Amino acid sequence: MVEDRLTDGKRIAQLLASEVTGHERAFASLSVVDADRDVEPTEDGAFAFAIERDGERVADVFVHPDRARVEFVARMDAVAEAAESEGLRVRPKAVRPPRTLVFVEDGAQVKWLLPALRVVASE
Repeated sequence: MVEDRLTDGKRIAQLLASEVTGHERAFASLSVVDADRDVEPTEDGAFAFAIERDGERVADVFVHPDRARVEFVARMDAVAEAAESEGLRVRPKAVRPPRTLVFVEDGAQVKWLLPALRVVASE
């Protein structure tokens, strides 16, 4: 049996954008903004789009060749707890303002990120 895994960072980010815009009830307060439709993944991560809640930025999404990285700037502790409980790799980023990084390394893990998105959607 062949296992197909989606590990293309750009495609993972596209799936994430679809989840944000496709869950109208759960994520009605969230929107995808500043999307770069021509973004090409880089080793350091290229900016793909931002997520806003009612006009305020809550996360930035970056694409790498083999994953997507979501940098949350709102409710970082609650986001980290929600993402870790789903099995996602999480780490803090010591910048000003601080951020919580969540790594989405497979297309299936996009669904695992939904609890973290619910945290920022309900703030």
